[in-house]
Amino acid sequence: MAGAVSSMTPEAYNSYIEHMRREQYLMLKDAIYLDHAGTTLYSKRLMESFQAEMMSSLFGNPHSASPSSLRSTQMVEDVRLELLRYFHADPEHFDLVFTANATAAIKLVMEAFREQKEGFSYGYHVDSHTSIVGVRESAKAHQCLESDEEVGRWVGHHAGASDEDELRLFAYPAQSNMNGRRLPLDWCRRIRENLSSRRSYSLLDAAAYASTSPLDFSHVEAAPDFTALSLYKIFGFPDLGALIVRKDAAPLFQGRRYFGGGTVDMVVCMKEQWHAKKGGSLHEQLEDGSLPIHSIIALKSALQTHKELFGSLDRISSHTARLAKELHDGLRSLKHANGRSACTIYKHTRSEYGSAATQGPIVAFNLCDSKGKWVSNTEVEKLASVKNIHLRTGGVCNPGGIAQALCLAPWEMLENFSAGHRCGGENDILNGKPTGVIRVSLGAMSTQLDVTRFLDFVHEFFVDRLALPQPMGPSGPAQMSAEQRFHVESLTVYPIKSCAGWQIPHGTPWAIRDEGLAWDREWCIVHQGTSKALSQKQHPRMALLRPSIDFKAGVLRMGAPGSAEQVTVPLSKDPNYFETTDFAQRNATVCGEPIKARLYTSDTVAEFFTKALGVPCTLARFPAASSQSPSIRHSKAHLQQARQRSNVPRPILLSNESPILTISRSSLNRLNEQIKAKGGKAAHPSVFRANIVLAESPFLPPGHEQPWAEDAWQSMRVGGEDGPVLEFLGGCRRCQMVCIDQVSGEKNQEPFVTLAKTRRFEGRVLFGVHTALAAEQRGVGATITAGDVVETVARADTFEA
Repeated sequence: MAGAVSSMTPEAYNSYIEHMRREQYLMLKDAIYLDHAGTTLYSKRLMESFQAEMMSSLFGNPHSASPSSLRSTQMVEDVRLELLRYFHADPEHFDLVFTANATAAIKLVMEAFREQKEGFSYGYHVDSHTSIVGVRESAKAHQCLESDEEVGRWVGHHAGASDEDELRLFAYPAQSNMNGRRLPLDWCRRIRENLSSRRSYSLLDAAAYASTSPLDFSHVEAAPDFTALSLYKIFGFPDLGALIVRKDAAPLFQGRRYFGGGTVDMVVCMKEQWHAKKGGSLHEQLEDGSLPIHSIIALKSALQTHKELFGSLDRISSHTARLAKELHDGLRSLKHANGRSACTIYKHTRSEYGSAATQGPIVAFNLCDSKGKWVSNTEVEKLASVKNIHLRTGGVCNPGGIAQALCLAPWEMLENFSAGHRCGGENDILNGKPTGVIRVSLGAMSTQLDVTRFLDFVHEFFVDRLALPQPMGPSGPAQMSAEQRFHVESLTVYPIKSCAGWQIPHGTPWAIRDEGLAWDREWCIVHQGTSKALSQKQHPRMALLRPSIDFKAGVLRMGAPGSAEQVTVPLSKDPNYFETTDFAQRNATVCGEPIKARLYTSDTVAEFFTKALGVPCTLARFPAASSQSPSIRHSKAHLQQARQRSNVPRPILLSNESPILTISRSSLNRLNEQIKAKGGKAAHPSVFRANIVLAESPFLPPGHEQPWAEDAWQSMRVGGEDGPVLEFLGGCRRCQMVCIDQVSGEKNQEPFVTLAKTRRFEGRVLFGVHTALAAEQRGVGATITAGDVVETVARADTFEA
């Protein structure tokens, strides 16, 4: 089979992969997987082969002499040899150490150099993964080499060094994990040939490269001294790494002080303290503790099935290079209706798509709208998630490559960090520049259809074919200033963050506090292990948990669908209502922000939520603002409109961004018209999880509704002349959570897909407006009632789409 696969034409091979993966990669049904640089996928045949091996043999711990242990030892050594041969590494000259991952392999090398008494100097290429960069912290001197020319000068500078000169290590990636550029493999040979002393060594990070390209160590003198590998990036399973070491570099590990089980022949630890290290092969000295024998056994199956399914690595390399070129060329050709490019691709000048020697199957890029403004990568990732497209965005663990690609000076990165930017955060465009990239990476089981479908996705949602409709500004045909045509249709609070809402009875006055509507998002459900607040994004069943407030009994009741079981907790914060063992103060995390919460320690409460959601969790409460709760949170920094006017931070409880969320029924009607026009299901107001739903007068003539009028509002007065004033802080940035049906807990594509096409402004998808009690009315004790009339005030400036 392998020989037949290797002889196929490119078109026939692609067709073969399409057919084969329908049988072997069942998890790819309806999915577009484009994150092979993170990990590739495992085949059905691999898992079946591994299962058969495990069920047919008895494997024991290798640190014994029983038959099962000896079988494990023999299997481990057989697989080690087979993996060395996979890379054409002669075991006479190379040894292979199994590690948890490539980072652990790199760390082993760092520890060896760190133990050298005289210390070491370290040079690393700017395109290095974070794990390579981190080695610098143990070096007595280090330098980031920002170009290939600097690498040449670094090597040349040390040419002819004497034996007495310092120990040096040069590290670089065989392939950038950011943009896929393949760096010269002969640098290791040049270092060895140019330096008269054997005091300089090379460390090659081959994790990204080896996933789709053959790594050949048959020419011993050209091979790196140390090579770090991620085996799950090649085979998908098992989760293993490896370090290949040239045996003539092995003496560097002799200074290693730590020893673990299996790496020593004798240990004395009482009146006298000494130990004798293993005197055999290098891997026996470095593989501390019991090896992950079952993973190594799985590696045997992985090596065999990978060859059977895909043929040679050369075949994989040419296949993925062809696909990457099609993807690159397709993205580069995308143009908006006005002629602007929709895509900026970050490609090294020395790499060429289609050439496996210089470019791997990765495309790093950012998107721009028709005005030339950057599209938020967070928005791309949200929409990709809805469409079941798997990719990576952000800094991709490559700080130097990102800085060079995006022209981010160190001071800019520090300023971004000071402004709150963190890897994975939503504020990914700062000071007019993106802080990360979109990375699409292909693998052995990728096909031309994956490329085509992804290009269609980008074209559909991020290429403007016509001008987007502009929202109505205050100077538009329907001036909203001081006009009482809106009223409060409904009020909803969400006592438990991410669970169902509780609608406030019509006509019931409801308190508006500085931090939002009374009883809104005071509780959350936290994971019992991490204390992180759970979210509907990861746990859609949270929508089915329906809290209700029983003022007569003074409790919050919680029920789950399909169960008569309920739990209750007191509404009061007074400790007298609790047994001292009922709760405990704990540090928790909400949306990445640390808080101090009161965790309910009742087994009954924990069992109720754990059973309902299928994860170990319990209830926690975040106290309202008071002198006893100095840890109160505040609305996010990017909501600046009203803050700039009042210069007062707005407190919130567990809501994501602001105290209150308001939506317009007229805007929702318009959105649903657009959804239904394309055969979609209309969105219920509950999916937007708004506190206030505003509606226009039912007596307006047909066609006189004013959708999107809220885009132009500055504030609103509710309930007449003496009513409270609420300020609008800015549009609410939506995510794929709006696609969760709040009745069934099922995920859909709407309404986010339509919103992404019709309501994207400056790279953000908006629906609804963040709202807060006006600063001058804080602490007054205002109320709001469903049915109240609303008087809106337009902003002096015009909303710009």
